[in-house]
Amino acid sequence: MKKAAIIIGILLLSVLAGCASSKLDPAFVGQKITVFKSESCGCCDLYVNYLKKQGFNVEVQDMLDLSDIKKELNVPQEVRSCHVSKVGDYFVEGHVPVEAITKLLKEKPPIAGIALPGMPSGSPGMPGAKNEPFVVLAVGKDGKITEFMRL
Repeated sequence: MKKAAIIIGILLLSVLAGCASSKLDPAFVGQKITVFKSESCGCCDLYVNYLKKQGFNVEVQDMLDLSDIKKELNVPQEVRSCHVSKVGDYFVEGHVPVEAITKLLKEKPPIAGIALPGMPSGSPGMPGAKNEPFVVLAVGKDGKITEFMRL
């Protein structure tokens, strides 16, 4: 039991250490972002905490089923992850780092949103080391998927 608690503590510290270095652009501190998530998802809670620490004004909507909100926000099935956020007129799907959200808010591209598919190790809210660059995808209003940025 004690060993498990130590391992969990180390994992949480690695997640938090990975999140501590980046901060939201000062122009967007206090920006409202709504996170739609499952009430029982631990990684979603860690992502919410990450967004708060970055400076976002986070509203959480716990839901039993996220499929309707993802459909409403036009999140394609092939880029879906565990939670989705709405910031301004955009969706942010998955464990997207703040740098990509800042780029989205600054550049205001004519897209529906951005996504980091899956749950990559070392991404905000996910334990473990970052094993490869995070490829954040842009989803056009027509559903076309392209690369938005690599981190």
